[in-house]
Amino acid sequence: MSQGPDLPDLPPDLPEVGIRLLDPRLAGWGFPHWGSAAAAGLDLFACLDASLLLEPQAAPALIPAGFSVLIRDPHWCGLVLPRSGRGHRDGLVLGNGTGVIDADYEGPLLISAWNRNPSGAPIRIEPGERIAQMVFTRVARPRLAVEAGAGGTGSGRGSGGFGSSGR
Repeated sequence: MSQGPDLPDLPPDLPEVGIRLLDPRLAGWGFPHWGSAAAAGLDLFACLDASLLLEPQAAPALIPAGFSVLIRDPHWCGLVLPRSGRGHRDGLVLGNGTGVIDADYEGPLLISAWNRNPSGAPIRIEPGERIAQMVFTRVARPRLAVEAGAGGTGSGRGSGGFGSSGR
């Protein structure tokens, strides 16, 4: 996939990630693209057939993003994150906080959207609206060594429990 003329040259060690378009409207909405040459997140669009209303504190809705991502390199994953403007201004957040797209998942990308507001007006999502973003990142899977003994902290940190550092 072309990065476009406004984006800087990419480092040679980046994997190629496939995109399988499932909704033909995406191309007309400008997908796939980053919003600027320095943007970290790939814009994700609501591939809906009609407007969707998210009532305050109601169950999250799954919104199709209209494509599958084919990462395939186990050293990489995708993170689905909210867009900051709609989250701050309107209360639109992801129902699962952050979505993790594993390298071996090739199914349709769905966005869990939730209206976090305790009351008030519903949030309206329109077809073709940018509602989330995907950031690609490296994955570190260290070797885990199970150590003998229950509890205890060799460093002294954590002996007071969760949030005990006082900061």
